[in-house]
This record gives sequence, C-alpha cells and structure tokens, in this order.
Amino acid sequence: MTSADVSVGRGQARPGLWAGVKSRQLAHYPETGPRVAQLVLVVVITVALYYQLYVGGSVSTLLLSKLDMSFTFYVYILAFGNLFGAFASLAAGLADRIGRAQLVVGGLLLTGILTAFVIPAMSSKWPFTIASWAVAVVEGVVLVATPALVRDFSPQVGRATAMGFWTMGPVLGSLVVSVVGSNTIHADTEWQTEFRICGVIGLVVFVLAFLFLRELSPGLRQQLMVSERDRALIEARARGIDVEASLRRPLRQLLKPDIVVSALAVSILLLVYYTAVGFGTIIYTTIFGFTLTDANGLANWNWIADALALVAVGLLSDRLRVRKPFMLVGGVGTAIMLVVFLNEFGHHSGYYTLATIISILTVFLAFAYCPWMASFTETVEARNPALVATGLAIWAWIQRLVVFASFLVLPVVVSGMTPLVTYGGQVSALGSQYSSELATAAVIKPDTLAALSAGNDPAAQAAAVGQISAAEHVSPAEATQKLVALGKVPPSALAFLNAHGAAVQKAATDSPGEWRNWYWICFGGAGFFVLCIPLLRGRWSPRAARLDDDAHERRVQEELAQLQPADATG
Repeated sequence: MTSADVSVGRGQARPGLWAGVKSRQLAHYPETGPRVAQLVLVVVITVALYYQLYVGGSVSTLLLSKLDMSFTFYVYILAFGNLFGAFASLAAGLADRIGRAQLVVGGLLLTGILTAFVIPAMSSKWPFTIASWAVAVVEGVVLVATPALVRDFSPQVGRATAMGFWTMGPVLGSLVVSVVGSNTIHADTEWQTEFRICGVIGLVVFVLAFLFLRELSPGLRQQLMVSERDRALIEARARGIDVEASLRRPLRQLLKPDIVVSALAVSILLLVYYTAVGFGTIIYTTIFGFTLTDANGLANWNWIADALALVAVGLLSDRLRVRKPFMLVGGVGTAIMLVVFLNEFGHHSGYYTLATIISILTVFLAFAYCPWMASFTETVEARNPALVATGLAIWAWIQRLVVFASFLVLPVVVSGMTPLVTYGGQVSALGSQYSSELATAAVIKPDTLAALSAGNDPAAQAAAVGQISAAEHVSPAEATQKLVALGKVPPSALAFLNAHGAAVQKAATDSPGEWRNWYWICFGGAGFFVLCIPLLRGRWSPRAARLDDDAHERRVQEELAQLQPADATG
C-alpha cells in the first residue's frame, strides 16, 4: 500500500456526495461527528434488515391459515432459511477483501424488492417459502458486513456501547414488527399488508445507504484501535501495511477454540431469542389465549426492555472496561428467568404478569449478549485485526447452523402444535358461541345423538329429553328447550367441532408441557454459555483493565515518537 492510498487527510476538502457514492472508502479515520453518523446509519440499516427478516412473525398465524401450512412446515421454512443464510454468512467473510459498504447497499436493494413486491405476490406456500429463503440468503451476507462496519468505526474503549447499539438492530427490528403489527393488524387484515409496509421502509433505508454509507480503506480497518487517540498511529501505519499478506488463509487463522466455541455458546444461548422471534405470537395466542393484537403487544414490552438494557449494559461495560462480569450476570439471570417463565405454561397468566417476566428475561439476555459481541470482536482482533469480517462470518455461520438444527428438533419436542395453530382459533370461537348447546350435547348418549342427526326421530327426541333432564336436573320442558336450541346449531359447525375438537383439546393439554421441555433446552444453553465465558479475551477486574489501557497508551506514544521522524522525511 502506498502513501497515495491515505492522501486524503483531515485538512483536505471532503469529496462531494456523488464522488463519495462512487468511491465509498475513507482514506482517513473520521472525526467523532462523522464517525457517529456512520454508526447511527449502520444501526438504522440493521433495524430495517431485521424488520424484513422477522416481519412474518407478526402474522404467523395468518400465514399458516391462508397459505395452508402446518406448524411443522412453518418451522422448517425458518430452519432451512437459517441453513441457507449460514453459508451466505460464511461467504460474507469476503467483506475483508471487497469491502463492507457495497455488500450492504446491494443487499438492502434486493431485500426491499423481495419484501415489498415479490413475497406479497405469493399465493401458496412453496412460492412464499422460496422467496423467504432468498431474503434469508441476502440477509446472511449483509448482517455480517454491518457489525464489521460497527467494529471499524468504534475503538475498543467504546466497543460495548457501539455493539449495544448494533445489537439493538435485531431487537428494534423485532420491536418494529410488533409495534406495526399491533397497530395495523385487525380482524380483516391480509398478511401481505405487513410485508408491503416493511418492504417500502426497507427501500427508503436503501436510498439513505446508497447516498451516505461509507467505510474505512483496507489499510485503516485492518488495524487495532483501542481509543480515538490511536487515530494518528493507525493512519501512519496504514502507509506501509501489506494488506494482502494479512489476509492470506483467513479461515486457518481464525478457526480456533476461542472463536468457534464462543460463537457456538452464544448461539445456543440465543435460542430463547429466536424462539421469541419465530414463535412468540404463536405461543402467546395458542398457549396463553391472547389475541394476535395482544400477542404483538406483549412483544412490544419484550423488545423495548431489551433495547434499553442493551444501551445501559454497553455504557456500563465500556465505563468499567470489562465484559466478562456482565456476561456472567446475564447468563445466570437468563437461566433463572427461564425457569420462572417455563413454569407459567399451563397457567392462565395475566397480560402484565407475562409482560413483566419476559421483560426481565430479555434484560438479562441483553446483559449477556452485548458485552459478548464486544469481547468477541476484541478476541478476533487479538488474532488478526484485518480479519474481523471473517471472524464475524464464522460467528454468523455457526449461529445460523445452530438455529437450523434446533428448529429441526423443535417439532419433535413440541409435536402437538399443528392442530392447535391450524384449528384452535376456530374451535375456540365455535365453542364460545355455542357453549350452552355443546354442554347439552355432551350429556346426550352418542347413539341418541346419532339418531337425532339421522332425521326426525320422536323416540330419539324423547330419549334425549330424558337424558338432559336427568343430567342437568331440569324439567322436561326446559330439557326440550335445550334440545331445540341444540338443533339450531349449524351442521357445518358441529361437523367442524367433531372433526377437529378432540385433536385441538389434546394439543391444548399437551402443548404447555412440550413447550416447557423446549425451554429447559434453552436453560441448558444458558449454562453452557456461562461455562465458555473464560475463553474470550478480556479482564474480570476493572482495575486490571485500566492498567492494560495505561500500558497501551504508553506503547502508542512510544511508537508515534518512532514514526514521526520517518513521516517528516517522507
């Protein structure tokens, strides 16, 4: 790399907007204002991308009904979407070579078109599935490039805060899904509406990214920056760095236990998050009996608490200069709250009780995940700062493979959901509408009911009146009135209840216990995460971390003093 590559200094004129669009690389490390602006833009982009990825969750029950999907089929759509996204994420390690910004801008355009126009045009499950997988593949690429950009523009002393804001991307994406859903989903809402709204928002964000998104040049982004004071040293080093040499055999450099096992641990920890994203509305409507609007309202509580916690823990972690204590508190707290949450299954929990439990759970999850992201990128930097995108690609690949495998297992663990999701709503509605009539039918003997259904049989009617009178302790006249009311129930309603009522009732009985089993698996993931914390780089003690910072500052000053004479003569 030559000095021409870094010729744009802080004292020179900035290129115009169109020149910046044609060449997105910054040849010098930006001042605080422009750098923060880039970080904010990356967060906005990440929110839009996750909104597009998760929007189906807000209308999952409608999708299953309108596109004739079983619950198992829907789970497999999500599973294989993560599988395809996993290998797309691994390929996104190329961002270390070709840059991050172009991948992000192109990906935003593709996902916006797919979400706004292609997916809403699908009228059956397989075309919908293929279009959804296309979004997952593009997302797999782009969502490696965005945290790499955050790392590039954030020194280590502010890394947890920056990663907290980036991690708000998926959380705020989920929040946007639930907020838009709770305000736009009504009894007559079509599922396509949610996708169209989402796609239009994504295309607006694409325009912003196309005009304003920038990235550091390779010589700048491949270096380790602990604080903003390192900027002069980084720009001086960039003049003589061999970029190609630092990028050779990237996977061999990074496929190490501290990278791979840590990525596996956090991926298993996040199973509870992906369960909430993919199946939260299904759980809240079928298990706890809330409406689809209230289910999205519960998600609002969840994601708002998560977003606030991410910012708080990022600031605290950076202020104290440590990550691991926060990860420990988050992992243990997540495990405890999972036990509290899974014990609610099978009970008629109130709206605010459930909102409180899931909000506290997600706060602990934020305490674990945000510092982990900061520590993980610092662990990758310790091996090779030039390969941050490759390290994030490995993490994203492992994470999506874990989600794929877990979603293949989920229908086995939660095996009774299909009748509950597919027919439960209608069975419940009919049961409420004709509750007294169905109670009457329940006390009539099956052979008598069959005779009544066959036609006008006076003997059967007399027998039915006697059975109702004896069972419910009413007079024959009152029993006759009840039998007349039963006769006014539409035959189609009775046929539907006869066909699906028993299966729905069995699923309603079995599913809470099956979901408890699934959340015990998530509990085990939290324990595994806690055990893997020592693998990552970083101190447990704030005092030791501050001593490390002081030592680093001395080395920076010494190296700058050595480089300054060379710069003056160059």
